[in-house]
This record gives sequence, structure tokens and C-alpha cells, in this order.
Amino acid sequence: MAYIPKDEFYKTRVAESFARQAFMKTIGASLLTVEPGNCVIEVPFSPELTQQHGFFHAGVVSTLADNSAGYAAFSLMHADSSILTVEFKLNLLTPAEGERLIARAEVLKYGKTLTVCRSDVFVIKNGVEKLCAAAQSTLIELRNTADQ
Repeated sequence: MAYIPKDEFYKTRVAESFARQAFMKTIGASLLTVEPGNCVIEVPFSPELTQQHGFFHAGVVSTLADNSAGYAAFSLMHADSSILTVEFKLNLLTPAEGERLIARAEVLKYGKTLTVCRSDVFVIKNGVEKLCAAAQSTLIELRNTADQ
């Protein structure tokens, strides 16, 4: 679906918000793409991000699903807005074993207050991409209405 952002500087606003997230730096995440209603985030493998079997920890997988959905939604919002996740459901489909994770999110429904997104998280191993998780998220747009 083609969406029109309410802020012409949405890419800068998203990138600045992403840069303020210390946890994204901690896990080595990179913001790869932001387009109206879409976002792609990547994390390279690191032993510090694994669980007991050596796979990416589900917490890292869910963080990517959550953040990619959040920034897909945020790309459509007003310049004076902030965003919070209201809820999300994550299905872990296969162990996240590989060299990197890529989360791709898209807005399914942009609303006046609530936005629903889908995120797919892929693990890349030996050049092959495999879907390892799927999420659906609801996000809320918080407006700074002090000046209105």
C-alpha cells in the first residue's frame, strides 16, 4: 500500500530516533531502509546475542520485530509525534541460527491514533534467507498538542 508521510523530514526524524536508542547500539543494529510505511533493520551475529544453543536470543529477534514495526509506523506520523508499542504478538518459526538477522516491517493499517504493522524477521545463513519470526504490532501515536 502506498502511504504519504505527514512529515516531509520523516527519514531524518526516524534516523535521529533510532540513534537515540542505546540498546540498538548495544546489539549492533543498523537502520537499513526507511520508506513511508516500511522499515528494515539488521543485526550481525555476535556470541553476546545468543541463547544457550548458540542461536540469536528470542529477545533480540523480538526487539527487531518491535523496532522495525515502530519505525515503519513512525515514518507516517506528524513531525511533533512520538510513538509507543501498545501490544505485539510474535511467532518464533525456526531457530535464528545464522550470520545476521534482518527485520522487514510494513504498515497494514495507519489510523488516527493506532497503527497496525506486520514484521517479518529473517535469519541469513550461508547467503540463504529464512523466515524465523513473524509479528503483528499495534502502536500508538502520541502528539505534542501543547502548541495547538
